[in-house]
Amino acid sequence: MRGSLLVLSGGHPYEEGPFADLLAALGEWDITHLIHPEGGEADAAEAIASADALLFYDMAGYSFGEGKVTLRPPSAAFRAAITARFAAGRGAVALHHALAGWAEWPEWHEWLGGGFLYQPGPWQGEAWPDSGYRHDVAYDAHVIADHPVTRGLPARFPVTDEVYLCPIDESAIIPLMRAEGFAFTCDNFYSAANAVAGAMFSREGWDHPPGSNCIAWESRTCPAPLIYLQCGDGPATYANPHVRQLLAQALDYTLGGTA
Repeated sequence: MRGSLLVLSGGHPYEEGPFADLLAALGEWDITHLIHPEGGEADAAEAIASADALLFYDMAGYSFGEGKVTLRPPSAAFRAAITARFAAGRGAVALHHALAGWAEWPEWHEWLGGGFLYQPGPWQGEAWPDSGYRHDVAYDAHVIADHPVTRGLPARFPVTDEVYLCPIDESAIIPLMRAEGFAFTCDNFYSAANAVAGAMFSREGWDHPPGSNCIAWESRTCPAPLIYLQCGDGPATYANPHVRQLLAQALDYTLGGTA
């Protein structure tokens, strides 16, 4: 048994059965899976403090309805639990849409080194447009770092998954993998704000600067090992053996260690 693994999900739809298969394939973990009830982050605070490993697959802090999005910060208990965990040198893995969570908790995105914006808003003191998304993109995942998270993976392997066009501060991260064969420019993505307003797959009236093609990295700013993996939108990615290896090694790397 590797130890206890806390998985946090909620705030974004996903296919539960295939995701459960992914978790089962990660090895011998004692898994606790909590789905955020809206406003119920305090329920997870004790579990965050006690878990050996932590996987964020949540997109918390949003309410969607009637073509609008409402933001809220995390509860004090939830914020304190994560802050204390990282301050103690105990790490975590953030997966896919976790990059969008907690838009009103800037420190979370400073630790992550990036953020997906559902509405135009501030990023590192500057005004940014809403972010872009594109489903079912076929690309080559290129391993660019000799790191415990990527060790043993092929230098390149195919992935079909959703990708993001959003602010990523490459000075705040150690890049581990890049997506190649697809251009991270606004003409290849759709506006998140348009989607919220009911116009899915639209870029009308939207512009965004070219973005980073980094899809896996380690934070330089978090006081504990924090790995972000953009892979993870749906069943095809969950079942990819190289993605499974990547996630398993990321959890092992963050298990009880210090940055």
